[in-house]
Amino acid sequence: MDNILILIIVGFLIGTIGTLIGAGGGFILVPVLLLTRPELKPEIVTAISIAIVAANAISGSIAYARSGRIDYKAGIIFALFTIPGSILGVFTTQYIPTDVFHIIFGILLIVLSVFLFIKKRKPAVVDTDDLNDPLAVNNKLTHRRLVDNNGKVHEYSYNQAIGIVISILVGFLSPLLGIGGGIIHVPAMVHWLHFPVYIATATSHFILAVMSTVSVIVNIFKGSYSDPAVLKMVLSLGVGVVVGAQLGALLSHKIKGEIIIKALAICLAIVGIRLLIMA
Repeated sequence: MDNILILIIVGFLIGTIGTLIGAGGGFILVPVLLLTRPELKPEIVTAISIAIVAANAISGSIAYARSGRIDYKAGIIFALFTIPGSILGVFTTQYIPTDVFHIIFGILLIVLSVFLFIKKRKPAVVDTDDLNDPLAVNNKLTHRRLVDNNGKVHEYSYNQAIGIVISILVGFLSPLLGIGGGIIHVPAMVHWLHFPVYIATATSHFILAVMSTVSVIVNIFKGSYSDPAVLKMVLSLGVGVVVGAQLGALLSHKIKGEIIIKALAICLAIVGIRLLIMA
């Protein structure tokens, strides 16, 4: 996978799918690199992937910002708590053998896929009396009401403490596996924190933009992109990803939330099984 045109096309597909489901696209790119460039060490694979995740997340976040579906209050807090883990994750990749990397990644994807298929999301119902009820603080719930640019009202409640813990773990796993973290964050925000799917995908992308940028900066200082061939891959894939992310954000307005979640689950299962076969 050295042809620039092919790299751009692959990047475009990754950007479209990744932004559509709020997952950054790293879960697609990592297996592709493992299959087509087996000579690359895991730390280089994850460095390339996290750079593409950053390009995708930044481009997608700009598109989602125009839709008014990003919960900035939750996004900023969660993003800040991903940073310490993301720095640690970058330095941990060099100690993971390739076969172990395949197994960990494959199992993670399959577990998430099964969870998404068997878990039925209960809609988050906000009791308007709770909004002014001091007992709501004791329930540790943060209540949010967002009106997107289409005039649709999104009301939901979430446990901020649980969201912070999830964000710390996502921050560590994201650069460690090169997945961006969205495949964990989106299901967690939808099923555990009860975010509406559309708000979860948009906010997850915003969090990814912050977290992955930090990981890229750390990788730059590590010299992960010093090889001209690696830099060429990053730039070519990045061009396609930026364009694809705009299309993915546009499609997200036209596809039902449950379909997005099921599509994510199918992708996870396919990739996970393939990686376990490779190990």
